[in-house]
Amino acid sequence: MVSRVILNAKQMQKTLERLASQVWEQTADTETPALIGIQRRGVDLAARMQKMLEEKTGQEIRLGKLDINLYRDDWTKMTSTPVINSTKIPFSVDGKTLILVDDVLYTGRTIRSALDALLDFGRPGCIKLLVLIDRGHRELPIHADFVGKKVNTSRKEQVDVVLRERDGDDRVMLQEAENELE
Repeated sequence: MVSRVILNAKQMQKTLERLASQVWEQTADTETPALIGIQRRGVDLAARMQKMLEEKTGQEIRLGKLDINLYRDDWTKMTSTPVINSTKIPFSVDGKTLILVDDVLYTGRTIRSALDALLDFGRPGCIKLLVLIDRGHRELPIHADFVGKKVNTSRKEQVDVVLRERDGDDRVMLQEAENELE
């Protein structure tokens, strides 16, 4: 399997700092936004963004985590049982500006599931999407408002985000996939 590094740890840190600045610049005129990380790596990235935004603004930034597995449109076709993670949104989403955070934007189906799940918690005033990597190949009309890096890929490739919180290191890899992704 051939792989190459798209972002190393230093580049990832700079990318996240840039994203935090963009989020603050674009939401400074509204109520302080809340971050909602999509399980699993989106939660880790949202926690980092929370710390960066709190340092930058001196304000408390609310943080939630969202599991979308039961909202997936392909769960009945999966060969293995999905791992259910926790959802914890310890604040009302009604009328709030929410920044939905995920690691990789691909077909858009994960984000569609996340939107469905979020609406079960109330009616946000605005939802914006932040992704570390946008790899294209959208199947649904979904785009990110904040993109760390856009990477042109083929469907035979996969993007792997490695995070120190889960994997002990920070990097983003592009790999030739053994099987075409769903």
